[in-house]
Amino acid sequence: MKYIFGLARRGGVKAKGRGLAAALALAVALLALPPAAAAEILKITLDDTINPITDEYIERAITEAGRTHADALLIEINTPGGLLDSTRHIMEKMLASPAPVIVYVTPSGSRAASAGFFIMEAADVAAMAPGTNTGAATPIALGGGQMDPVLKQKIENDAAAFLRSVVTRRGRNVEIAESAVRQAKSFTEAEALKDRLIDVVAKDTQDLFAQLQGRTIQRFDGKQVELRLAGQPIRDFPMTLKQRLLDYIMDPNVAFILLAIGLMAVYAEFNHPGAVVPGVVGVIFVILAIFAFNLMPTRYAALVLILAAFVLFALEAKFGTHGVLAIGGVVSMIMGALLLVDAPIPEMRIHFLTAAAVSVPIGLITVFLLGIALRARRNKVTTGTQGLVGATGMARTPLAPEGKVFVHGELWNAAASAPVAAGEEVRIRRVDGLTLYVDPAPKA
Repeated sequence: MKYIFGLARRGGVKAKGRGLAAALALAVALLALPPAAAAEILKITLDDTINPITDEYIERAITEAGRTHADALLIEINTPGGLLDSTRHIMEKMLASPAPVIVYVTPSGSRAASAGFFIMEAADVAAMAPGTNTGAATPIALGGGQMDPVLKQKIENDAAAFLRSVVTRRGRNVEIAESAVRQAKSFTEAEALKDRLIDVVAKDTQDLFAQLQGRTIQRFDGKQVELRLAGQPIRDFPMTLKQRLLDYIMDPNVAFILLAIGLMAVYAEFNHPGAVVPGVVGVIFVILAIFAFNLMPTRYAALVLILAAFVLFALEAKFGTHGVLAIGGVVSMIMGALLLVDAPIPEMRIHFLTAAAVSVPIGLITVFLLGIALRARRNKVTTGTQGLVGATGMARTPLAPEGKVFVHGELWNAAASAPVAAGEEVRIRRVDGLTLYVDPAPKA
């Protein structure tokens, strides 16, 4: 019995040890698991044109919503439109989003025009606030010019087909949605709801979530998802500092101002070598402007007009044409600015007021500074040995032909072309080392 008891005891210890080891292993495994993300709704706000920075911002938000297993990504939008390429990229990312995407046109008075209409229709849920509008999604020729009819038809057909492929899967009104592309139709929030372009009209976010609570939606991949949004915390997801900076300078008016200030600062550095600060500031501003223009539909040929303006300013300062060349330079700079950004909507082009407000002062400042520099070069040198030529001095000793003269507070060795008595005035003809060659000064 003792032997059997001893066996039983050892077996119990082993069993207990195995149980403890299993518990520890389970605890370690639970600790190794990522913490369950708290249910939340991620929110971003788009209140600008659609551009590459917008594309990057939305992609980052979609990635974050997937990483945190957010219940939904809410995009509050107010946009006049933007670039077609950026719009396509955004829609592709939205359609593949791991979290349901809700696009909400808000606040009242906002719009989701042109590119904004495409983005709204690509959402799992499309919503609008009272007093908002959408539509007018016809592709526009870059620069706003007249498009070749065949090319126009191709672009419209492509955009309409892309929109149909999305709207059909979302269960919305394909025919009405296509009319926004082919006929540039616009819709109020009531019209959009009636025509099944959107799913909800809501006065605010809480009203939106209350109306969507318990609603089952079909994702683009065919999966059914029941929305549980009411009462969930909303986390704002702002742009990064880099994105805010780039979004700010993506305004073509800001980019043009940066370019103009940068060119002026670089010019100031060339005229005053060693100042350093203008050169550094100028180079940074020019690089920022070039970076921004590189992300926009830019006509780089228009830069020739801007550079030609500086040439005309320089010629005005040199030849003094009473402002004719300066005016030509200002006109050239304004035209270059207006043609520089070849954007589809006015909000993405350089305004005439900005072009004029920058070009006129730069023209005046450039002509003024160049005029000062050219006059300084024409003026007779008054310092150093060159400044002695033509000056009048006094003979301190007889010059027959060599002696001493006093000029500019200094005593110099001198050689005269004709005998000069002490106390008489002489005029310096040239300087050779420490010797002045002088002539007798004409007597009055």
